[in-house]
Amino acid sequence: MTLCPPIRRTPDQRPHSPPPGGRARRFRIAGADVSASIAVFLIALPLSLGIALATGAPLQAGLVAAAVGGIVAGRLGGSPLQVSGPAAGLTVVSAELIQRYGWRTTCAITVLAGLAQLGLATLRVARSALAISPAIVHGMLAGIGVTIALAQLHIVLGGTPQSSAVDNVLGLPAQLADVHPAALVISALTVGLLLLWPRLPGRTGRLLRKIPAALAAVAAATAAAALAGLAVPRVDLPSWSSHALPGLPEGPVLGIAAGVLTITLVTSVQSLLSAVAVDKLVATRADRGHGIPRSRLDRELAGQGAANVVSGALGGLPVAGVAVRSVANVSAGAMSRNSTMLHGLWIVLAALFLVPVLDLIPLPALAALVMVVGIQMVSITHIRSVTRHREVLVYAGTLSGVVLVGILEGVALGIAVATAVAMHRLTKTRITREERDGGHLVCVRGQLTFLAVPRLSRALHQLPQGARVVVELDGSFMDHAAYEALHDWQASHLRHGGAVEMTGPSGARIAESDAAPHACCRPWTPWRNHCGEHHHPHHHPVDETRATTGHQLASGIGKFQRNTAPLVRDELARLAREGQRPSQLFLTCADSRLVTSMITSSGPGDLFTVRNVGNLVPLPGEESGDDSVAAAIEYAVEVLRVQSITVCGHSGCGAMQALLSSAPDAPQTPLRRWLRHGRPSLERMASRRHTWARISGRLPADAVEQLCLTNVVQQLEHLRAYESVARRLAEGTLTLHGMYFHVGEAQAYLLAEPDEQHRYEDVFDQVAPSTPTPTPTPTPASASATTDGRIAPTMIGDRTEARAS
Repeated sequence: MTLCPPIRRTPDQRPHSPPPGGRARRFRIAGADVSASIAVFLIALPLSLGIALATGAPLQAGLVAAAVGGIVAGRLGGSPLQVSGPAAGLTVVSAELIQRYGWRTTCAITVLAGLAQLGLATLRVARSALAISPAIVHGMLAGIGVTIALAQLHIVLGGTPQSSAVDNVLGLPAQLADVHPAALVISALTVGLLLLWPRLPGRTGRLLRKIPAALAAVAAATAAAALAGLAVPRVDLPSWSSHALPGLPEGPVLGIAAGVLTITLVTSVQSLLSAVAVDKLVATRADRGHGIPRSRLDRELAGQGAANVVSGALGGLPVAGVAVRSVANVSAGAMSRNSTMLHGLWIVLAALFLVPVLDLIPLPALAALVMVVGIQMVSITHIRSVTRHREVLVYAGTLSGVVLVGILEGVALGIAVATAVAMHRLTKTRITREERDGGHLVCVRGQLTFLAVPRLSRALHQLPQGARVVVELDGSFMDHAAYEALHDWQASHLRHGGAVEMTGPSGARIAESDAAPHACCRPWTPWRNHCGEHHHPHHHPVDETRATTGHQLASGIGKFQRNTAPLVRDELARLAREGQRPSQLFLTCADSRLVTSMITSSGPGDLFTVRNVGNLVPLPGEESGDDSVAAAIEYAVEVLRVQSITVCGHSGCGAMQALLSSAPDAPQTPLRRWLRHGRPSLERMASRRHTWARISGRLPADAVEQLCLTNVVQQLEHLRAYESVARRLAEGTLTLHGMYFHVGEAQAYLLAEPDEQHRYEDVFDQVAPSTPTPTPTPTPASASATTDGRIAPTMIGDRTEARAS
C-alpha cells in the first residue's frame, strides 16, 4: 500500500487555508447582535447625556463619544464584545479640564491622549497596565464615584455643584436648606425606579425588566414632569451646526501634559481591566463564548486610542471601555463586534432624528441617574475583596487621594501605600520556639529575608545540641541570605548528632536536596531530565550521560519510595485488593511531553491508557500480526466496561510530520509500516467532502496542526468500526471523545459534541480553567509502559516529586 500523493495547492493558498468554496462570502449580522445592540443603546443613550451634564460639556459631546466609542473602538478594538463610550470614571477628569482650560482645549487634550494610547499600543505595553494592584484601581474608581455622587447631589436638590468634592461637602448644608421641590421629586422618582425596577415581581415584572432600568427611570421622570407641568430645567441640544470642535491647546504646557497623562492613564487602565472582565464573563455564558476570540489587549489599547482621537476631533468626550454597557452586551447574547458597532449607529440616528424627544428629559433625572452610578462605583464586592487580601489601606489611601486631591495624585498615593504595605509584609517575620513531644518546634511566620536573619540565627543557636528539631516555614519567599543561614545551621546541627525536619505550614515534610548539583533545580524540574546540565563543566560528556541515564532512574525510584510511596500506599493497596476499575480508555501518543495524568488530573486506577506513535487506531483486521491496540480496546470495552473512550492528539506530533513528508517510494521500515494506519487521516484532510478542522474558532496554524486535528476525528471513526464499540454505542453505555493538547500553550481542547447522527463537528473548543479542587491522591496515574490503570511509571520515576511532597 503506497502513500497518497501530496496535496496540490495553488501558489497563493497557504497550507492551512480552507478549500475554495462554491459560494461568495456575504456580510451577515446575527439576530443576537441586533437585539444586543438595541439593549445597549437603550442604556447608553441616557447615560451619555447624564455624563456630559456632569462634566459641564455640551450635551452633544456625550452622544458623539458614545457613537464614536461604538463604531470606531468597536471596529478597531481587540475586545469584540466590549462597549466603549463616555465613562463615569472620566467625569471628574473631564470636568476639571473643562473648568480650567475650556471645552475646545479639552477636546484637543482628548486627541493628544488618543495619540499617546496609540503610541503605547505600538510599544505593546498593554499587559503592563494589569500590573497595577486591583486595590488601587478599585480605590480610584470608588474615589471617582464619591466625587461624582457629591457633585450630582447638588443638581438633584436643585442647585449647582462646586468645583471640588471638599467644596461640595462644605456647601451641602446650605443646599439642603434651599431645596427645590420639583427637582427633588423628579430625582426621587428616578432613583426609586432605578432601584426597584430590577426587583419587579411576577410575570409582568419579568416582561418589564427586559426594558433597561436607566431608560425606564428617565422615561418615567420625563413623562411625570411633562404631565405635571413641573418647572425643572430640561435637556437643550443645540443645533449641530453650532457644535464646538477642538482648537489649539491654550494653557500652561505642564498643566496640559498632566491632563493628557491623566486621561491616558484612566482610559487605558479602565478599558484594559474591563476587557479582561468581559473575557471572564463571556466564559461563564451558557454557550461558553463559542467562536468569540479572547481580547487582544494591545489591539484594544490601539482601538481606544483611535476612538479618542476621533471623538476629540469631532467635539466628543474622552472614550473608554465601560463595564455596565459591556455586561449588558454580553448578557444580551452578543456574538461579535457587530453589536457594539450597531449600538453606535443607533446613537447617531437618535442624535439626528430624536432631538425633540431628548429635549423633554429633565436634567435632575439625568443627575439622579449619574449619582446612582457614582454610588455604585463604591462596590461592596470590591471592598470585601481588598479586605480579604488585606489591602484596605491601599484602597482607602487611593480613595482619599482621589477625593481630596485628584486622580493622578490619588493613584500615586495608592502606589506609595501599596509599596509601603509590601515592604512591611516582606520585613514582618515572627519567629517562635516551643518544646513539643520531647523535641523543639521553631515556627517562622512570614517571609524570610536578610532582615530576619539575625533573629533567625539567634533562635536556632539557642537550641540544645543533639536535640530533635522541627522547623515550620510558613511563608512563600526565602532570599539567599536566609537560605544560607538555615542551611548552615542545619548542617552544623546534624554534625553534632541532632535531627532536623523542615515542614510547611500544614505540617507536610519538605524533602531535602540530594546533592549540590541539584540544589539549583526549581520545583518543576523533576519533570525534566536536565539536572545533569548543572554538573561540573569539565566533566566528560560521556561520563555526564552515564551519570544521568545510569543513576537517574534509581534516584527517582528512591525518591518515590521515600516521599511518594507513604502517601499512596493505602490507595494502591486498595486497588491491589479490588482490581482496576478505570472509568475510561485513554488512547494517546507516545510523545514524552504528553503527561496524561497531569493534563487530566487523574489518579491511580482512573485511566486505562494506550500509547502509540501517532495515537492511531488501526481498522479491524489491518494490524497484520500486531493486535495490541485492538486487544486493548476489546479488553477495556468488554472486560473493564469503561464508560468512555478518548482519543488525544497533540501539537507538533512527529508521526503527523512524518506522514506529511513521506515519499511514496520510500523504503518500508517498521515506523513507516505502522504509520500506514494514519493515511486515512491524510486522505480525509485532502478530501473536499469533509469540513476542515478548526481549533477554538480559528483555522490551524499549519498543515501539521491541521493533520493532528483531522487525525483525532479520523481515529474516532475507526473506533466505530469495532464491533464491541459499535454495540456499546448503540446501547448508549459508551461515549467517544476527541481531545487535542497544545503542548506549547499547555491548553487542552475538546472536540465538539456529536449530533443526532453521532458524527462530530470538526471543531475543537478550548477548555477553560476552573477553580482547583482537592484530589483524593497527590500523584498522577497514567500508564505509559502498560495499560493497567493502577501503575504509573511517571509516578514511580518520581518526575512528580514536587507534587507529592
